[in-house]
Amino acid sequence: QVQLVASGGGLVQAGGSLRLSCAASGRTFSSYAIGWFRQVSGKEREFVAAITRSGGNTFYADSVRGRFTISRVDAQSTGYLQMNSLKPEDTAVYFCAANPSNARVGLTSTYTYWAQGTQVTVSS
Repeated sequence: QVQLVASGGGLVQAGGSLRLSCAASGRTFSSYAIGWFRQVSGKEREFVAAITRSGGNTFYADSVRGRFTISRVDAQSTGYLQMNSLKPEDTAVYFCAANPSNARVGLTSTYTYWAQGTQVTVSS
């Protein structure tokens, strides 16, 4: 069992930055790939970014590549999503999740554990 807590959301102006955190407790954090997803009310949850168990590979949605950076510090059992150059269309509830494999990290179905969401609002 892994418990995840996402934090760091808030209100920011377009062009600003936020850093989201995903703190884990329970089983070994390093055993899981970590993903970030976001969801707007009435829409499907969409993939944002993922980092493999070793941290050696990262993946990004086209919409955030070059602006967002995913990272992890296994010693702290924490994952991060640094979001720069934020746009109003980035407004959503952001979720982090843990995947017990490094496979298909862009799919919600491969993630076993989910944090509660943290709201990110970008004003124009």
